[in-house]
Amino acid sequence: MATQDYQKQNIVPSPSQDQVKETIEAYEKMLRMDAKLVGPDGQTEYLPNDLYSFLCQLLATLTSGKSVTILQPSLLLTTVEAAKLLGVSRQFLIDAILEKGLIPFFKSGTHRRIYAKDVLAYKLKRDTQRTRNLDDLSKAEKEQGLYDLTPNDSDTRE
Repeated sequence: MATQDYQKQNIVPSPSQDQVKETIEAYEKMLRMDAKLVGPDGQTEYLPNDLYSFLCQLLATLTSGKSVTILQPSLLLTTVEAAKLLGVSRQFLIDAILEKGLIPFFKSGTHRRIYAKDVLAYKLKRDTQRTRNLDDLSKAEKEQGLYDLTPNDSDTRE
């Protein structure tokens, strides 16, 4: 039967055993192959699998419209850079975080330096705690019947 006849009848032919075997072999061969990066000049660089996976995740994130920042954990940050990363003022970073020992730092001359890994660890801990607090607050409001109320509803309730 010709392909056109299949299309007219909306029938999809089943693959033969040989076609299935060839497809599986091609897929297994593809899995064993190294990923490669090909430049516009045709130069090829082979990529380790973990780098290839990272690049796929990076592309997916960028394609979805999210921004990406790549930092080396051993990168030293100034207080201005660390404050920007945390979304706080430089003075708040120094007074309320660094001087209270919440993030380790050292001085290079008179300037404070902070490892990016320490700033990111603090940020993760802070953000996790914030999320937990908001979850607890919304749970408590729901248990008290306050969660779905609007400001006008609370005026009439006594």
